Parts: sequence; C-alpha cells; structure tokens
Amino acid sequence: MITATNQFVTGPIGEALGMDHIIAPVPEIVNDHYTGKVVGIPSFQAGKVTRLNDWLAETGHSMEGSYFYSDSRNDLPLLELVAHPVAVDADETLTNIAQERGWPHISLRD
Repeated sequence: MITATNQFVTGPIGEALGMDHIIAPVPEIVNDHYTGKVVGIPSFQAGKVTRLNDWLAETGHSMEGSYFYSDSRNDLPLLELVAHPVAVDADETLTNIAQERGWPHISLRD
C-alpha cells in the first residue's frame, strides 16, 4: 500500500489486511511530541513515485503488471507510472483524465 495518510493511521490497517509493505508519511517526533513535519520524503503526489522507486530498488521488485487505484488527481504521477491505472470514485479532474485516457473508472458506492 502507498498512501498520503500518516503511517500511524495506515500501518495498523495495512497489517490487519495482511500487507507486508506500507509506504506512508512518517511524522517527525521530537521529545515525545509531533512536530508537524515529516521524516524524509512525504508520499504525496510525485513523492509517492520517489518513495515507490526507493522501495523497488531496496526490494528488487518491479512494476511489471502493477495496478494502482486512486480517487484523486494528486495521484496522477503514480497512475501514469503503473501498468494498470484505475480511478475509483474519483474527483472530477481525475474522472475526466481517466475518460480521456481510457482508464477504468469504478465505484465502490454502487
């Protein structure tokens, strides 16, 4: 899983779902207090691609046959990288881009 939601929120969810690897922002803690900063590169927008590429290099995995599901235009850099981009209940901008590019657009609300 790769997400822009902080690791302390998404980590337990990913673990409960049996995910081995979670790429998420890690909040900085100084003297047992959150500073409002992120450690390293945050996994937002193009930062998701950077963090993913770092993970791929570390693990030896590839993007072959990869899927990415998103609802936000903020994820366009990663959607453009994967083999199978899928828009899910997407914002208007991403919906339009998905339609223009022939990407699947699904709803989990139906």
